Amino acid sequence: MNWKKIGLWTVQNGRFGSMSFWNCYQGKKVLLTGHTGFKGSWLAIWLKELGAEVYGYSLAPNSSKDNFVTCKLEKELHHFEGDVRNAAKLKAYFQEVKPDIAFHLAAQPLVLLSYLEPAETFATNLMGVVNFFEAVRQTPSVKAAVNITSDKCYDNKEWVWGYRENDPMGGKDPYSASKGCAELITTSYINSFFTGENTCAVATGRAGNVIGGGDWAADRIVPDYFRAVNADEKLVLRNPDATRPWQHVLEPLSGYLTLGAMLFLQGKKYAGGWNFGPLDANNYPVKELIDKLKQMEGSGNYSISENVIQHHEANFLKLDVSKSVSQLKWQPVLNFDETVKFTVEGYQAEKNKEAVLKSRIQQIQDYTKKALDKASWASNPSNSTNL
Repeated sequence: MNWKKIGLWTVQNGRFGSMSFWNCYQGKKVLLTGHTGFKGSWLAIWLKELGAEVYGYSLAPNSSKDNFVTCKLEKELHHFEGDVRNAAKLKAYFQEVKPDIAFHLAAQPLVLLSYLEPAETFATNLMGVVNFFEAVRQTPSVKAAVNITSDKCYDNKEWVWGYRENDPMGGKDPYSASKGCAELITTSYINSFFTGENTCAVATGRAGNVIGGGDWAADRIVPDYFRAVNADEKLVLRNPDATRPWQHVLEPLSGYLTLGAMLFLQGKKYAGGWNFGPLDANNYPVKELIDKLKQMEGSGNYSISENVIQHHEANFLKLDVSKSVSQLKWQPVLNFDETVKFTVEGYQAEKNKEAVLKSRIQQIQDYTKKALDKASWASNPSNSTNL
């Protein structure tokens, strides 16, 4: 596989658009925790396309269907298996690699599993963050670090408006609470250890309801739908009227990459929390998402569960992305139909096991073209700085 330039280095109006992220990642060592996960594996692919040398630290993939496995990424990057709860092992890997930029995605990511395994969820999602930042602060090569959390870090009031970065942290279920805590831990480390002139620039990226090919996690609606389709079974919807701001995986990843680049290039000006969510028009109930998937996939059926939901699940939660739009010059690109289309095509691509990685790269190219066509990142985001 040729990982060099395959259309991402698009020039517009005589300059690089920021979908090349100002060439920030070209030739850099980038360390990802959680690179075997859904978002982590997609981020690894994109970073390789941007010319980065990618180092991953993560548990082994959960199954042979995971995106990391089907894309055969173990052959395409530096793959190291480790648990983020093992502080010494994680720090040793950081100091061996000496990365320029680090992204922390390793986590227990499932709400329902957090009810079954609350202690493990807190251990991974809290101490994993602590161990990540301990490794960062003891590795002088790291100039920028981004901790990926969740939209569920906020104290959800079921408001109809979006949560802003300065709204209170919270969480009724163990997973959501762990993500609120992860934000507080990050803020503590920024204020305690990363304010000095020669210290790392640190931020968090908050996103949720991310869908796309390669996600086969348990108790997520889109993987559940495709599992039912593949097994020729009827999907049972447990919370059909819950409204979510659906976004394709490439949307928040473009935000994370923008944020990482700005931290690296301009430093602590971009420290702190940042929201990455979809267009307001992408807020749809679960049932309507499944209806759209059925329409585009051409198969599948479902029924509504009559059982009472035993555990708390949010009915509505969305993010206000004004700060990211105005200060990072980042914008969501895909409308709801495009989001679902990208998702369906991503799952359909897995039927050709020899070409999954190629299809992922093609979707990155297609997404990049859409972004540039909409001129979301056509010019330098700062009139006062020549990046």
